[in-house]
Amino acid sequence: MTINQRISAFNQLAQLFKYITNKTLPTCEALKTKFESLDETIGYAISDAEAYNNWFTKENVFFALDNWAEALTTSNLAEWVKDYPMATTPKNVGIIMAGNLPLVGFHDLLSVILAGHNALIKTSSKDDKLMAFVIQFLQGIDEEFQTIIQTVERLEGFDAVIATGSNNTARYFEQYFSKVPNIIRKNRTSVAVLNGTETLEDFKALGDDIFRYYGLGCRNITKIYFKSEEQIPTFFENIMDWGNIVINHPKYANNYDYNRAIYLLGKDDFLDNNFVLLKKDQNLHSPIAVVNYEIYEDLDQVKSFLNENQDQIQCVVGHDMKDNPNYVEFGKTQTPTLTDYADNIDTLKFLAEI
Repeated sequence: MTINQRISAFNQLAQLFKYITNKTLPTCEALKTKFESLDETIGYAISDAEAYNNWFTKENVFFALDNWAEALTTSNLAEWVKDYPMATTPKNVGIIMAGNLPLVGFHDLLSVILAGHNALIKTSSKDDKLMAFVIQFLQGIDEEFQTIIQTVERLEGFDAVIATGSNNTARYFEQYFSKVPNIIRKNRTSVAVLNGTETLEDFKALGDDIFRYYGLGCRNITKIYFKSEEQIPTFFENIMDWGNIVINHPKYANNYDYNRAIYLLGKDDFLDNNFVLLKKDQNLHSPIAVVNYEIYEDLDQVKSFLNENQDQIQCVVGHDMKDNPNYVEFGKTQTPTLTDYADNIDTLKFLAEI
């Protein structure tokens, strides 16, 4: 299968995602008919995804599909891969996927296929329904995908591995897959550094960076550096639109109640706006429904600390942070492009060199 055929298949997938989220039909009559015939299957896939993982609300699934629909245009994909030679001898690349966000492992699958390799996929039980639907659709476009993409219970016969997990599982992965080329991903999170020049729109966008997907992703902001205490009321006021969305989700609400009770019992220093806890804490990582914060005086010290802890950070937001390699604009952490690689490791470059 040529690179153009592979790109075409993923572009058809993008058109399907557009159809799912806003019923936009393609101009191709054959695709129109095919998409409309999939209505029942689509409905089952989305409802099953939420039934098996309550974090996967319809709204969050649609948000993820919309992002991928924007990314998977023919021009975007062609531009992305143009500097990477497609493999002449396909290798079997094992992919151990995470499941914290809808289709969070899709970028790895896309990378492996466009690099010219075969994908052996170990899906997460938290995100196997949507991924199975995507794979089934691709295999329906071209039978060759039935060989190129295989879902497995146990990885065997692999030439390279891309594995995503926690810091604990990463140690196991590093040992188990040490004899083959590998990318082993660990826990990361994202931070914001505020300097006092933020607009109300910046604060609202920051709310998106914090609460989209209920804060479950490595691109969600879990730590804020405020220039002064006076910024906090403005911050709380401008994230209020997220209040009803998150606190009415049972799992999020349970986390909020639990962490609030723990902090009260421990007499910890925190602020509360009835749907998120703002806790004074030096840690970059925070529990669900909690955002850690510090008040800083020296911006250079903050920058130095973030640079020293690059291995824990995926995104950095803030007007003064444009020189940081992980810099992202306010409100953009959850809309990554094709070149926004997890753990900042160029997956296509890795796949071109195995």
